[in-house]
Amino acid sequence: MNLQLDKASPTENYHTDSFQSDVLEGLKKSPKKLSSKYFYDKTGDRLFQKIMAMPEYYLTKCELDIFKNKTAELAQLILPENEPFDLIELGAGDALKSSYLLQYLVKEGVDFTYMPIDISGNILSLLNKKLNDEIPELKIVSLEGEYFEMLQKAALLSSRKKVILFLGGNIGNMSLEESQDFCLGLNKNLNSGDIILIGFDLKKNPQVILDAYNDKKGITAAFNLNLLRRINRELGADFKTDQFQHYETYDPITGACRSFLISLKDQKVTIGDEIISFSENEYIDMEVSQKFSDDQIKELGKKSGFKIVGEIKDSKKWFVDAVWQVK
Repeated sequence: MNLQLDKASPTENYHTDSFQSDVLEGLKKSPKKLSSKYFYDKTGDRLFQKIMAMPEYYLTKCELDIFKNKTAELAQLILPENEPFDLIELGAGDALKSSYLLQYLVKEGVDFTYMPIDISGNILSLLNKKLNDEIPELKIVSLEGEYFEMLQKAALLSSRKKVILFLGGNIGNMSLEESQDFCLGLNKNLNSGDIILIGFDLKKNPQVILDAYNDKKGITAAFNLNLLRRINRELGADFKTDQFQHYETYDPITGACRSFLISLKDQKVTIGDEIISFSENEYIDMEVSQKFSDDQIKELGKKSGFKIVGEIKDSKKWFVDAVWQVK
């Protein structure tokens, strides 16, 4: 069931006016940088689905283990006491994992509305169709746009308790400083008693981590290079993608797994009226995938002003879903 709470479409139109300015700002920095939030056009969505299906990419399987096999335990940790609530998923994607929780809650007769938030209108469209087919009783309000902007929208649509899901280790796509700022921002956008569940990828054997982001088939490389193709298509740029090489590194001390695109020669790229120069071997910082220790996770929750409620780990103890509450 796809609810429409106002006269506008239930999916908020996300304006990509900032795409060009963000790209130019990032490429004028030293070192050059592109935001990973722009990976997800139609091709990027499809490539990421392939990444999640790779045998080396353990993250999805680990968190899926939690949502599929420990659903009741998970629900017990996050549910407000006997009151209706909104279940808001940040970066919902295809809801592969959360759909197990959604099915469980609907079966148990819990009164809630599912509010998926995603920057990709394409993926939200596919998600609505999938969930309407699989769980027709589910109440859905889709919100397309940036996380905090859409959280504010969700608060205007409903004053009910909020349970926030931020899955897939997406918190790791930020530096440690950025992740604390993000968690502080979440706290400020929620009310006392609201719950958040955040998925954290734990530190483990470094080779296991590196293999997950540097697959032999080159799917992750194609995923990174697709952003250059998107810039070409949408901003009229002229990146020659065969002149850039994907490079991955993991530092077991800091826990940072980083993706780069390396320029294979001196070259110039035109984006609109701007010309960006690249030196041979110069890199573009594409993405960080931060891995955490148990102590770092608890410290992050406390420093962000949350009460630690509990956690659930997968059977391998490679991944953890931490549950915190706004004080």
